[in-house]
Amino acid sequence: MSKILVTGGAGFIGSNLTEALLRQGHGVRVLDNFSSGKRENLVFDEKYAVFEIVEGDIRDRQVCFRVLDGAEYVFHLAALASVPQSVKDPLASNAVNVEGTLNLLVAARERGLKRFIYASSCAIYGDDLSLPKTEEMGPAPLSPYALQKYIGERYCRLFSALYGLETVALRYFNVFGPKQDPGSIYSAVIPRFINALLQGYPPTIYGDGEQSRDFVYIENVVSANLLAMSASRLNGQVINIGCGKRTSLNLLLEILQKIAGSTVKPVYEEPRPGDVRHSYADIAKGKQVLNYLPEVELETGLRKTVDHFREKYLKDGSR
Repeated sequence: MSKILVTGGAGFIGSNLTEALLRQGHGVRVLDNFSSGKRENLVFDEKYAVFEIVEGDIRDRQVCFRVLDGAEYVFHLAALASVPQSVKDPLASNAVNVEGTLNLLVAARERGLKRFIYASSCAIYGDDLSLPKTEEMGPAPLSPYALQKYIGERYCRLFSALYGLETVALRYFNVFGPKQDPGSIYSAVIPRFINALLQGYPPTIYGDGEQSRDFVYIENVVSANLLAMSASRLNGQVINIGCGKRTSLNLLLEILQKIAGSTVKPVYEEPRPGDVRHSYADIAKGKQVLNYLPEVELETGLRKTVDHFREKYLKDGSR
């Protein structure tokens, strides 16, 4: 089996991907600075023979070279992954999302890795009115975070063309599932909604709630990453990873209220700068190039996620 580096492996997506790779028998090294990732996310039920956690930062070039020693593949998920945070402090997010990505690409080229799998974002599409979003659409970023993710994609493509480093960028849509942190002020909408409903306080909706998103359950995203590792030559391609459906925030909340057995009503606040109105993935390319098929539907994923949060609250005694 392969030796793999997962950057940001203590985060929500990274820790789920790490566990899947370990279960397949791969040797995995996780790099995380634990600014948002949690060590508890890397505590698994099973013990794995080749599993290493390195505390370090992708902004440090020497760290990037060191953690890629002996690696064959890298899944690059480390990022400051918040639109509001990037609006507030674009320099800090650029240092991680652009400079850190470039550090890893240079190290991956020098170490002769087989493939560099980059976690990108649907935020790149901005508010282009065309739906669904196809990979051929021009970028229209509305935030520093979106722009930085697009720059990362272009660097990946450039390193494939110039240096022969095999890269692929997966444009995640709105990923949700167990291990998401509802406590952060920059937390994604689904864990915030679930947290509010289970604890009995009104969830906050920014805007009128009719904005829509393509919500994709974490198991589907992990599957896409595994497929991107094993697919034939991808040559710097960009691929949407979503469910190919869109749901308004108002409808999302109705579904969650039903699952959680809650009648708590939301409060509406002003829209946040940099947020897009509608997001909806065309996943035809992923089906064709990766054989990607999102098997877990929205409501099934939401039920699994609510169950996870319920168990967590009971375990922590926070409810």
